[in-house]
Amino acid sequence: MERPEPSLPPIWPPRVPHPPPSRNRKETVMDLSTTYLGMQLKNPVVAAASPLTAGVSSICRLAEAGAGAIVLHSLFEEEVDLECELLDRCLNFGVDSSAEVSGYFPWVHSGRVADQYFELIQEARKRVDVPIIASLNGTTSGGWTRYARGIEEAGAHALELNLYYLPVDPEVSGSEVEQRLVDTVRQVHSHISIPLAVKPTLFLSSPAHMARRLVEAGARGLVFFNRFYQPDFDLDNLTLIHRVGGSRSTDLVLRATWIALLFGRVDADFALSGGVHDHLDVLKAMMAGARVVEVATALLRHGPERIRHILESMGHWMEDRDYRSVAQMQGSMSQMRVAEPEAFERAHYLRSIHSWYLSFEPGRSRT
Repeated sequence: MERPEPSLPPIWPPRVPHPPPSRNRKETVMDLSTTYLGMQLKNPVVAAASPLTAGVSSICRLAEAGAGAIVLHSLFEEEVDLECELLDRCLNFGVDSSAEVSGYFPWVHSGRVADQYFELIQEARKRVDVPIIASLNGTTSGGWTRYARGIEEAGAHALELNLYYLPVDPEVSGSEVEQRLVDTVRQVHSHISIPLAVKPTLFLSSPAHMARRLVEAGARGLVFFNRFYQPDFDLDNLTLIHRVGGSRSTDLVLRATWIALLFGRVDADFALSGGVHDHLDVLKAMMAGARVVEVATALLRHGPERIRHILESMGHWMEDRDYRSVAQMQGSMSQMRVAEPEAFERAHYLRSIHSWYLSFEPGRSRT
């Protein structure tokens, strides 16, 4: 007797076809606005932290192209500390020498990394009319809070905290790592009054539980996800190759899935960062439950004008399918359509495996 083929769980979410594209397109005003961290944005396309957000001229170009908000390049605590260390060394250079050789002392400038960052915030606020979100990447509790206060005083509308911490000590448990991240968010939140978004990594024992803890510690928004940059190996020279690669559209899937799973279960504004290259990527993120998307690679490759192209294409897509606003679609494909997100994940896993097996049936084309 042949073994009956196992039944598969129902497809999630239920297949509700979009209305067919309208044949007679009418000029309609699309409401692309969204809210994020308590701020009203004219659209959900946010310029992510990148070299393009490190200078006033390029920030102005991003705003002119239609960016809903701009995340400034990150201020790294290590960068400030390194400058201070170099300054200290220079000031002590030749301290025991004769005064006659003072003319040979190296020329140094005062510590400027943090001050220049604060000045960038102030200048950007004067030049553009979109929200300016500062980005901070720190390592110590004192560093996080000190620079967070400076960022608020400089006039940033909000702060994005990058939790980039790679635990390599086998003696440090997962619970210790997570507690350290939660404590960091709580400390920063207690020292500022502007909205706080947190950008965690996915490599946690329970991302969903951790997301809730971060919100309880003071995060108003969650940016999914921070990426670890892995060095490559140069086999000829036996050295490490350090390179930062751009994102691909395939990177979006993992981030959108987690936002879809947590939408409505964790009280936070979600931002999707990584894998957004065109209007379809933005639409997927919105339907998963994101309030905004952060775009970097596409802007570096195609220039700030890419934002205008994305927004125009997004408006046409929405008009053809009778959408009138971004709010209308936000969360429409989230996990809230099923009672158990774990069951949803299992259903997709089984269906994917089943499809993969079918692709290897004898005689079936693999092209």
